[in-house]
Amino acid sequence: MKMKAMQLRNALVIGLLSSFLIACSQEPAAPAETASPVTEEATSASSFTAEEIARWEATADNVTILRDRWGIPHIYGVSDADTVFGTLYAQAEDDFYRLETNYINAMGRLAEAEGESQLYRDLRMKLFIDPVDMQNQYEASPRWLKGLMDAFADGLNYYLHTHPEVEPRVIKKFEPWMALSFSEGSIGGDIERVNISRLRDFYDPGSMVAIAEVPFDGEPRGSNGFSIAPENTANGNALFLINPHTSFFFRSELHMVSEEGLNAYGAVTWGQFFIYQGFNENTGWMHTSSRADAIDEYLETIVQQDDGYYYEHGDGLRRLEEKVISLPYKAGDDMAEIEVTAYYSHHGPIIREDDGKWVSISLMQEPIKALSQSYGRTKANDYDEFAATMELRTNSSNNTVYADSDGNIAYWHGNFIPQRDPSFDWNSPLDGSNPATDWGPLHAVTEMISVFNPDSGWIQNTNNTPFNSAGPGNSPNPADYPVYMANNPENPRGVHAVRVLEGKSDFTLDSLIEAAYDPALPFFEELIPNLLLITAVDSPSIVDDDGNSLVLESTITADAIEYIDLLRDWDTRSSVDSVETSLAVYWAENLMDNVRADANAQNINIYEYMVNNATPDQLLGALTDAAETLTQNFGSWQVPWGEINRYQRITGDLVQDFNDDEPSIPVGFNSGRWGALSSFGARTYPGTRRMYGTSGNSFVAVVEFGNPLRAKAITVGGLQSDPDSPHFDDQAEMYANGEFRDIHFYRNDIEANLEREYRPGD
Repeated sequence: MKMKAMQLRNALVIGLLSSFLIACSQEPAAPAETASPVTEEATSASSFTAEEIARWEATADNVTILRDRWGIPHIYGVSDADTVFGTLYAQAEDDFYRLETNYINAMGRLAEAEGESQLYRDLRMKLFIDPVDMQNQYEASPRWLKGLMDAFADGLNYYLHTHPEVEPRVIKKFEPWMALSFSEGSIGGDIERVNISRLRDFYDPGSMVAIAEVPFDGEPRGSNGFSIAPENTANGNALFLINPHTSFFFRSELHMVSEEGLNAYGAVTWGQFFIYQGFNENTGWMHTSSRADAIDEYLETIVQQDDGYYYEHGDGLRRLEEKVISLPYKAGDDMAEIEVTAYYSHHGPIIREDDGKWVSISLMQEPIKALSQSYGRTKANDYDEFAATMELRTNSSNNTVYADSDGNIAYWHGNFIPQRDPSFDWNSPLDGSNPATDWGPLHAVTEMISVFNPDSGWIQNTNNTPFNSAGPGNSPNPADYPVYMANNPENPRGVHAVRVLEGKSDFTLDSLIEAAYDPALPFFEELIPNLLLITAVDSPSIVDDDGNSLVLESTITADAIEYIDLLRDWDTRSSVDSVETSLAVYWAENLMDNVRADANAQNINIYEYMVNNATPDQLLGALTDAAETLTQNFGSWQVPWGEINRYQRITGDLVQDFNDDEPSIPVGFNSGRWGALSSFGARTYPGTRRMYGTSGNSFVAVVEFGNPLRAKAITVGGLQSDPDSPHFDDQAEMYANGEFRDIHFYRNDIEANLEREYRPGD
């Protein structure tokens, strides 16, 4: 049902927010300045005391873990803290290596495990994450949050205590404050926007230290989220799609329940104690990557004086803050260390130099509020309670798609957005000396781009523009908002999402899955006609000023005509049996690579450039190269897509070594670049002809908010990282076929599909 008056809704939100913030501020611990400093050395050298072990054992008695037939843990605790304890214990059971790696990364300690190639990745994190500061913030946190952080550390340490065979790479003992280093869904979040190479060049010019680069696969990172209002569903209940596009095996699926009202199911990034994308019995939340402007860079004019570095601001000079950052790293069998003096303006840390100016960066740094918001939304029972958590305004890098059991659907584009002077270009570095470029207060949630119960009866976001989130006539108007609130262009997935959602009024769980997995690749509907025009001698699109044809059919090889004829009649739908898909994908990838530099130079969206600016020679050349590559790799240019596009997981290693000679599964899904909603980011690897997927659809779920709640899901491969576990690959074939399993949400259903019941430590 729709809410009543907007004024009433806002009043309720304000009231609930006040209650939430009061709860967050009750009974804080001792002031931060009384806290004893925590060093990285201390966190990796501590041992477990008899008192700690006794406390963990007592907590374990309050926790029950139920593993269903898919190995998914349903963690029941007396209190929320008990459930958090069990949740981290269960995560460690499933993949301690990934869990620890996430915290090693978040705290800037990768080099301690992997050597000097990670030094500047560590520096990037340590510019923002300081163990002593995090300890102080932990001490200043509200008691309820401290209790959850304590339980987080206790659960992990109890796992290490009860599994002495597990050898942590770096973190021998987890500390409660560590939870604050990783308070949103992504590990590095906004921090990862900082370019590592340029950071190294600034702080260590002439350095010969190689940087461990992550291979670029071109697959868009982000997610899809759909909300369907009751009037557009067969059963009169709101429906919800949770469809993150992440690196495979990046998140775990689990269920958290306590006697204090917690009952949340969904995806948690390894090591976090809150459901990041998921649902409870009454509300569902899905985050998609946002381009609402939550980050800005500043050009600082530096003046060096005898006592240090200063920068211009207004009519005067301000001294740069200096901070010595230690960077330990593994050197063979030993440890070594370098120290870097980092510099900070009031805007933030210095991250590079541009044309004689030092560049600082401003971004959200509110870990207490961020962690409070991340956990608080999992316990929201209706729209007003959920909206109250949004008022904390610390979900900086994400949009939020929402649905609930009252039939409400909603969308927020971003959440942390500082007020800015719209006369400046906020997409480029600002003049840091001009006080007018400083951030103002945060925009109120009511000032941000949002949608609430649109008349279309549906909402979608695919990391695309919010101005098409509910279809024509029902989406926000860009003229109503500052430009910096939405830099997202439309993308092929957004076009596709609108197509599968608009005009439909009988959605079910199964038909929502069908919509989310619709195999069309709409980008090719725009691109292929340009290719067909090349064969038309009289086409007015390909003539010079004198009316002469620029490309004659006789100049096109017979082979090229055959390639074009194949694509001419293609329905642009991807499948394992489609040879058209293989040729089209190789063609588009070649074309994108060939025109990217020109598109960037002219500041034209790459998709627009490919469709509107690519020349006949570029189109034909990319197509011919595609066919030649296919022939070289597979003996023919007519190769079914499933022969090329594969899922393979042989080990539980963080980085897979793909091998064409080892078993793999054909996958009909495709890249989000071409508009595939069911994203499968695949590429070739050294020594392979086939393309192997490593990102895209990971945990996917659909929810119907009826009485009772119904939900289905699929997790890529399987839940556990041990190849000897039956849950290492028990979902792989289903995943590749787009098949979902029922989610066991209620206790009686879980017990009817029970594999194991136990307590931590058993």
